[in-house]
Amino acid sequence: MSSDDTGVVPELRRSPTSSEYADEKTAGKHEDVDQDDEIVDVSKPFPLDPNEPEETHQLTLRALFVGCCLGAVVGASNIYLGLKTGFTFGPQLFGAIFGYAIIKPLSKALPSTGVLGWLLGGDFGPKENCTVQSAATAAGGIGILFVSAIPAMYRLNLLSALPQDDVGKLIALTVTAGFFGVFFVIPLRKYYIVHQKLTFPTPTATAVTIRALHNGRTGAIAARKKSLALLYTFIICFVFKVVSGYAPGVMFDWHIGWTLYRLGFTSIIALDNYGWWIEFTPAFFGAGMLSGLNASWSFLGGAVLAWGIIAPGLISTGRAVGVSASDDFPLVSYQALNFDNPDDFVNSPSPRYWLLWPGVLMMLIYSFADMFMSSLPTLLKLRATSFKINWDVRSWIRDAQDRDDDEDPTPVADRVPTLWWVTGLAASTVMCVAILATLFNMNVGTAILSLILGFLFSFIGVQSAGTTDVNPVSTVAKASQLIFGGIGKGTSLAIPQAQLLNLAAGVVAAGSAGQGTDMTGDLRTGYLLRAKPRNQFIAQLVGAVVAVFLNVGLFILFTTASPCIMHPPKGGQCTYGAPSVSAWAAVAQAVTLPKLPIPPSSGFTAIALSIFAAISVVVKHLWIPKKYWVWIPNWNAVGLAFVVPQTFYPLAMGAGSVFNYIWLRRSPKTYDMYMFAISAGLLAGEGLGGVFQALLAVAKVDGSLFGTAIGCPGLEFCG
Repeated sequence: MSSDDTGVVPELRRSPTSSEYADEKTAGKHEDVDQDDEIVDVSKPFPLDPNEPEETHQLTLRALFVGCCLGAVVGASNIYLGLKTGFTFGPQLFGAIFGYAIIKPLSKALPSTGVLGWLLGGDFGPKENCTVQSAATAAGGIGILFVSAIPAMYRLNLLSALPQDDVGKLIALTVTAGFFGVFFVIPLRKYYIVHQKLTFPTPTATAVTIRALHNGRTGAIAARKKSLALLYTFIICFVFKVVSGYAPGVMFDWHIGWTLYRLGFTSIIALDNYGWWIEFTPAFFGAGMLSGLNASWSFLGGAVLAWGIIAPGLISTGRAVGVSASDDFPLVSYQALNFDNPDDFVNSPSPRYWLLWPGVLMMLIYSFADMFMSSLPTLLKLRATSFKINWDVRSWIRDAQDRDDDEDPTPVADRVPTLWWVTGLAASTVMCVAILATLFNMNVGTAILSLILGFLFSFIGVQSAGTTDVNPVSTVAKASQLIFGGIGKGTSLAIPQAQLLNLAAGVVAAGSAGQGTDMTGDLRTGYLLRAKPRNQFIAQLVGAVVAVFLNVGLFILFTTASPCIMHPPKGGQCTYGAPSVSAWAAVAQAVTLPKLPIPPSSGFTAIALSIFAAISVVVKHLWIPKKYWVWIPNWNAVGLAFVVPQTFYPLAMGAGSVFNYIWLRRSPKTYDMYMFAISAGLLAGEGLGGVFQALLAVAKVDGSLFGTAIGCPGLEFCG
């Protein structure tokens, strides 16, 4: 799960078994156990089964189509979830399980030979299933850009008034981020997967799951059970989300403080003003199931610290102010991020703006510190010969030949030809530079720098995802905003032009790095399953095309239904909190203005908490046994709670993680069978329900016009 922010947006994403893979089975051992209790060495491809028929159709039209459709479902859910809190979840296991459930029955009913066999029929095996999940991952990606940097451009009035007037620019900017990341992922495969043999918990879990699903009759029975659990959960949550939109105060949001205030307990209204109410959100209950106790309760602990202790303290001492949200009731909003007077950013900030800086700096420092400490053992073990440069230029571009010293067990004929990715990388670089220069007024040097940063950030993302299953690219990529903020000041650009440069470059750097990280994980799944990398590469390209148009269309849909995403009201209340948008916009403003608009007390607190977070990371890695790491706070999650003002999300995630813990203790077998299917259904069901609600809003038949506000201080506070 991620916040992304995928996110890209700070991600706390975990697969149902990834924490088990990372902490109990694969960490340091490179071993795992499939559903038949067979010991599997996941440091190298799964052993060949002599009884398994050869898959002649690994790259098929049906696999690409189903994979892209499943990726679109996850992508749509991620836009909704990302605009709510910045969290996203990966489509790997979702695509693997649902892909099996859809294609396996079709493979028995359709022709298996000839052209129709290649397109529509034939036996469905694990390698074709890998193609499905590769297409799903690519199609479900890139959306993180539309819940972070791109809406920030509209919030700062850097583009047209409406996104539908910028369709060409949005498509072009998404293309620059998406395809550059797909092409440079191929050399990352050889270094991180073949040479370093990083674990990649979620992709490894996906490979083991696919292998188990195709394990004869036992796998078919398990696949049916998981698919039905996912489908039923998805339908129930979808219907619940849509129906609750017409009575949010009764079915979805319980404003306990507001209700008690109406009953005469007037002082309790502070509970509602600081955002402490209960939301019955299936998605974030499921997110807590996937993230586990450590991440979820770190998030909840951060919310208590930020919105239960610091925010009330800021108000009581006058270091922050609120805005009246109602003329009839003592409702106060503490979430404003826009101020009429620029001096108010420093002298009269809202608690949300004050908390933004400690949160952002904590996530940034923690991500770098954790990445460095996680990589340190690997760096220390590298032999001096690893740093020798191969001066044979011809060998850089020609394909390797089968030889005894070749580390890669994949046949050369099945690998991605060097000419493919080198040509694509060169073409995408030229295209990116041309697009950024003509549409966003960036010179060639700054455009190339944004691509280089994306490539460098991908190393951080892949290293982190490969060892911890967390992708910190969105947080780390904020470093690009600092770099381009300095460039904007150094070249004396006007503030609007400097902000556009800052955010456009950030989109390219964060988007390409995030795409590269996700695609590397996909290639890890294929490596274990002995799937052809060239087939996965084609599936990723097809999925990336779908992702470009899908996410642009979804962004236009959501912003049409809820314009407050781009232009939040003065009080800061909106159905979509869009915390990552606020963070990107605030950083762009801060690094381009002549004077940093950061309250001194907020800046000092940010530095102190970040130093403490970095020290805790060092202490954890050097002196605390790994079995006790679960008791060390996840400072990325704590920082996220400072940025996300909605406290009901960490409450829901905390409840989900406790439910999961009890379930695992009480019934491990049902947990292994159903946990991911149910949690994925919770996430996708509410996410697609949110998409349908946006369609209803555009059609003007949604709950804001035909629903009831019973139990809500106002519909903008509910749903």
